[in-house]
Amino acid sequence: MADLTPTRGAALALAEEKSFIETGFGFLDEKRMLLAATLLKELAAWKAARDHYDQALQAARSAMQAAILRHGLEGVQHYPVAPTGGADIMVATANLLGLPLMQPPDFAWSAAKTPDCIDASSQAEACRAAFAALVPLAAAMAARQGNVYRLIREYRSTERRARALENVLLPETKAQLAAINDYLDEADQEEAIRIRNAAR
Repeated sequence: MADLTPTRGAALALAEEKSFIETGFGFLDEKRMLLAATLLKELAAWKAARDHYDQALQAARSAMQAAILRHGLEGVQHYPVAPTGGADIMVATANLLGLPLMQPPDFAWSAAKTPDCIDASSQAEACRAAFAALVPLAAAMAARQGNVYRLIREYRSTERRARALENVLLPETKAQLAAINDYLDEADQEEAIRIRNAAR
């Protein structure tokens, strides 16, 4: 901070600046606490979504094994593919202190009907359905993961700003304000002594 002339006006300006800094630090402190709580909540939700996805993935692997046993590896590779395309994934967002957080999409997705197959089987269709079930689960997990990354980035930025106010700007302002007040008190005492001596 630049050196200030020790005057009453400078002391009032520094006192006002100190009040602004304390208010800003209070806001940032509350913000980082809210971000930390939301981050822990999103992280727990991501872990739950990941566990759900892992369970569905294991079921899909089992279904693929059954399909391979029924058709062989080449038979599964040449099984008719479902037409591409499907339902659009609509993702809503919520606002947390200016930070957009994605709401996991709530939708059911299934593969489109495939062309007729000469050697169709329930095992192959079950495999198709099991992998199709992974799509909404993966979308939900991705939304949670994106929220976690955004919250971590915002928390680190807020933490840096709060520490700068708490450990740098606020101590400097307090020290300078105290120095100016001490100087003014000494000047007042000297003035009082001069007036008393002049009166004698």
